[in-house]
Amino acid sequence: MSRIVLTVDQVVHRYGEQSTLQGVSLSLEEGKIGCLLGPSGCGKTTLLRCIAGFELVEEGSIVVNQRLVSSVTTYVPPERRRIGVVFQDYALFPHMTVAQNIEFGIRHLAEQERREKVRKLLHSVALDAFRLRYPGELSGGQQQRVALARALAPEPDLLLLDEPFSNLDPALRDRMKHELKVLLQHFGVTALIVTHNQDEAFDMADEIGVMAHGRIIQWGSAYDLYHRPTSRTVAEFLGMGAFLPADITDDGCLVSELGELVCTEDIKHLRGQTVTVLLRPDDIVHDDGASFRAIVRRVAFRGMYRVYHLGLPSGAEIHCFTSSHHEVHEVGSEIGIRLDLKHAVILLNEFSLVEETDQQHLPPTTLQNGS
Repeated sequence: MSRIVLTVDQVVHRYGEQSTLQGVSLSLEEGKIGCLLGPSGCGKTTLLRCIAGFELVEEGSIVVNQRLVSSVTTYVPPERRRIGVVFQDYALFPHMTVAQNIEFGIRHLAEQERREKVRKLLHSVALDAFRLRYPGELSGGQQQRVALARALAPEPDLLLLDEPFSNLDPALRDRMKHELKVLLQHFGVTALIVTHNQDEAFDMADEIGVMAHGRIIQWGSAYDLYHRPTSRTVAEFLGMGAFLPADITDDGCLVSELGELVCTEDIKHLRGQTVTVLLRPDDIVHDDGASFRAIVRRVAFRGMYRVYHLGLPSGAEIHCFTSSHHEVHEVGSEIGIRLDLKHAVILLNEFSLVEETDQQHLPPTTLQNGS
C-alpha cells in the first residue's frame, strides 16, 4: 500500500471576515504529482501557503509525512517542515551564482558533501556549465531549473510549485512541462502544483483538484474530471462543452433533439423527467453524409484542428473538431453531424450521473452518483 505524504483535513482559513478556504481536504501519495486547478481567487495559492507554513489554519489540520505541521494548536515553522517551495517568480538570489543559490538550503552540510550534492543536482538539471553564472544571465527555463534544484537540495518530503510556468513563453512552457515532470519522476519527489491552466494540470498531474470558492469540488484523474465531472462547475471549467436538455422516456432512453443518446435500466427511475446532458466536442463528429444538419455560427482555427461552433434548430449551440486540412465550411452554411458518444454525463440540478455506453448505445457499464 502506498504511503500518504500529505494529508489536508477540513482546513479553514480566513482573511478578516472573508473565508478563503472552507473545509478543504485532500491526500497525496508518495511519488505522486498533484495539482490544484482553478480560477484566480478560488483559494488554491492560499492552500499552498498554508501547507508551506506561510499562513495559519483556523480549523482543520495538515500532516506531512505522518507529522502534524498545522492545526489550531500546532504550528511548525516553514523551515522545519521539510517542504520545498518553487515560487512563481522563482525568487532566486540575484547576487549569488547558480551554485550558491542551490547551496543556500544545505549550508549546514560539510563542504565536500555540499559541493558533491550541488554537482549532482546541476548535472540532473543540465546546468553543469552554468554553475558560475548569475540568475540575470539565465533564460527563464534555466532559472526555473535552478529554483527546482535549490528546492530539491535539502531532500524535502514534499515539493510545492506555485504557477511554475506562468513566466515562460508558450513554446518554452511546453518544453518545460515535459522536462519538469521527468525531473520530478527521476527524483521520486511528491509534488503539489498550483495552476489556473487546464493544459498544465492535464500534462503534469497524476491527480487534480478543481477548486472554486475556497473548496475542492472534485479530486481525481484528468480523464475522470473531463469525462466524469460530478458537477456542472467542473464540467464548465474543464474545457468546451454543450449542455442540452433531454427527456427520459418510460423505457429508460435518454432523448435529445440530436436523437437517442443512451438506453438503460439504471435511469428508468427518472422517467418523465427533463434533465441536462453534457456533450463534449469529441462526442460530435462532422460527417457531410449525415442526415442531421447544423448551422455554422463560428469557426476557430487551432493549428492542427478547427473548432466549429454549431447552432441547432432549438437555438442551442454545440461544438465539434475537424482536421485543419478538411474543407472549411463558412459561417452560415450547413454541415452534417452525428453522435459518437462513449458516455453521457447527465446533470440533475447541479450534480451529475455518468452513463457509460458504447457506439451502439448498449446498456451502460457503470453509473456514478455525483456528490
